[in-house]
Amino acid sequence: MEISAIGLAVTVAAAGGGGSFEISTAGIAIGAVLTVGAAVLHFVKGTAWGPTEDITQNVLEHRAKSVPETDFPEPMNRAIGGGGGAVAVGGGDAGGELEEGGDEAGGGSSSPADIPEDEIEHYEIEFVKEGETIEVANNEPLLDAGEDEGWDLPYACRQGQCVSCGGKISGDANELIEHDDQQMLDENEMGDGYVLTCVAYPRGEFSIETSETP
Repeated sequence: MEISAIGLAVTVAAAGGGGSFEISTAGIAIGAVLTVGAAVLHFVKGTAWGPTEDITQNVLEHRAKSVPETDFPEPMNRAIGGGGGAVAVGGGDAGGELEEGGDEAGGGSSSPADIPEDEIEHYEIEFVKEGETIEVANNEPLLDAGEDEGWDLPYACRQGQCVSCGGKISGDANELIEHDDQQMLDENEMGDGYVLTCVAYPRGEFSIETSETP
């Protein structure tokens, strides 16, 4: 349509005389430039759009690598990261632990932590490596008592199923300690004074060295 308009301008200019013809020539030139420019802009393709790279997976992998791994013992493992095999105390079969839990639910047994208020006693316990002697109730584990003092004592499972919290007392642990369902120390080891502080409740006065295992 623009070219037809230019042709019409030429015809009108030719009929009007020489002077008008010069003006129409300038108009033709301008019109031609505009027409070519419009055509170029119409047919030239812009930069193709494409989705940006999804970096979500890269970010997740980077964050996963930046988080330090924490090792916890498998149940019945004597130490973090492996070591000795499982050592069960008191024989029993694989369902023993569940059966004990059932007894507790039915009132057949109780935890040392459930001692009635009128039966609570306190014993002086010397923590040798910490350099202090404190009173510990017979319904409180040695580990909890030490943590109440602000000491950074070793532990892992807090269930008596590893020896990470192990300690050694100055006496026979069979007589001076009541364990709440510990499954790692045998009678001889306890006779040598080894205890698991996370489930060890005092039944007398003694000294203890923490971070000691059989």
